[in-house]
Amino acid sequence: MVRIGVLFLAAFFALMTGVGIWGMKKTKTLGDFFLGGRTLGPWVSAAAYGASYFSAVIFIGFAGTQGWQFGLSSLWIALGNALVGAGAAWLVLARRTRRMTQNLDAMTMPEFLQERYGAKHLKPLAASVIFFFLLPYSASVFKGLGHLFEAVFGIPYGIALLVMIAFTGVYLILGGYFAIAVTDFIQGIIMFAGAAVMVLVISGKGGGLVEIFGKTAEAYALHIPPEKRPPFLTVASLVFMTSFGTWGLPQMTQKFYAIRNGRVIPRAAAVTTVFALVIGFSAYATGAFSHVFFTPETVPQRALPGGGSQILYDQIIPALLTGQLTGGLRYLLALILLLVLSASMSTLSSLVLVSSSSVAIDLSPSRVDAKTGKDRSVAMMRFLSAVFIVISYFISRFQLNFIVYLMSLSWGVVSGAFAAPYILGLYSRRITKAAAYAGMITGILTMITLFFILGSSRSPLAASISIILPFAVAAAVSALTRPPEKAILDRAFAETGS
Repeated sequence: MVRIGVLFLAAFFALMTGVGIWGMKKTKTLGDFFLGGRTLGPWVSAAAYGASYFSAVIFIGFAGTQGWQFGLSSLWIALGNALVGAGAAWLVLARRTRRMTQNLDAMTMPEFLQERYGAKHLKPLAASVIFFFLLPYSASVFKGLGHLFEAVFGIPYGIALLVMIAFTGVYLILGGYFAIAVTDFIQGIIMFAGAAVMVLVISGKGGGLVEIFGKTAEAYALHIPPEKRPPFLTVASLVFMTSFGTWGLPQMTQKFYAIRNGRVIPRAAAVTTVFALVIGFSAYATGAFSHVFFTPETVPQRALPGGGSQILYDQIIPALLTGQLTGGLRYLLALILLLVLSASMSTLSSLVLVSSSSVAIDLSPSRVDAKTGKDRSVAMMRFLSAVFIVISYFISRFQLNFIVYLMSLSWGVVSGAFAAPYILGLYSRRITKAAAYAGMITGILTMITLFFILGSSRSPLAASISIILPFAVAAAVSALTRPPEKAILDRAFAETGS
């Protein structure tokens, strides 16, 4: 199995490198590097969005944790991700985002907020949030991949990290967003096939796709007593955070900037919804099915020094797959490994690209060489992408406590900071510059405060509140402050953009 897996990986990495070299030939300007020249069609755009949505976290961490704790209720997360996080996001945000960012000549979330509100200090503030919270998030994905390769192939964790970082860097640094989008399309096909195979094989081991649902419900009722089951508020907040929360994440909204025109949106929305539904259903259903194959005594766990034990949720899915895919089915592990690798590398490349842009585009004082007059922005983006990948390696390799906290806070802080100013800015002419500042600061402070008050176990609730509250704050501040300048509004809402 290891030999077959290595061959699959070699072919996969060779393909990714080839795409990077091809993308390099198409990358001449900063717009080409960061947005693919705004020329992407529906299938590639949909795959780029969907592949960036899901990483190893959902297949290894979330599926095991929520599948065991929530049982079949975890499928509500999959439904919310597909309908709200994918389909509705495209239909509600894509057209206005594409048009307004073109009107404002904005390539990044910080640039958009600065130009939309005429707020020169909003861009460095937004760029700092992206740098400090998305970079550790990308490192956490690298960390998960490193441990996965260590477990499956016996490769030392440090070496596995270097391999992942090297190949992610090659196609990203060479080809920019065009290479990311094309590789996401390829990786999306692998993810779709791998997820479908995974859930079909596991359900077949449990008696069939229909029967296993009944067995899962019965086993869950026996394994998790009513008093230990997560309350409705926990499930609802997790669905909200992972679905609506993506509407404020720069690495996701960037996909809307890059589409060719508004005509691709309906098809991209449909493709992304189906893709997210299959991926989410497969991941969370497999996690819930673990109740059929494990008991509270046999589920992966470790003994605690003072007595008792602690469930190792991150090991539930790997243990389930290695335990059930035996004999000839072990070769399917190679495909499933590619599934997890594809999901992670697509997410990683988007995170690194957006994080590096926070410095290269948003914080750089000048992108033109004063002596030669040449635009050095593409070279700067390539260099900073490499720097950010190296930083991600060191964060992943040496887990410092404050970095771990940043990882835990990242989703809530970033989405809480950007969702209200971004979404309200697309639809309302009345939202003011002061409201944008107030909304962003409210989201950041609310998430940090609630995280430490409620604890990390209730971070989905903290994140949900941090996303919702800035909308109310921004509306209230807008009612009390001076309306935006007419020139800014006329430029932003002009119908000239496609």
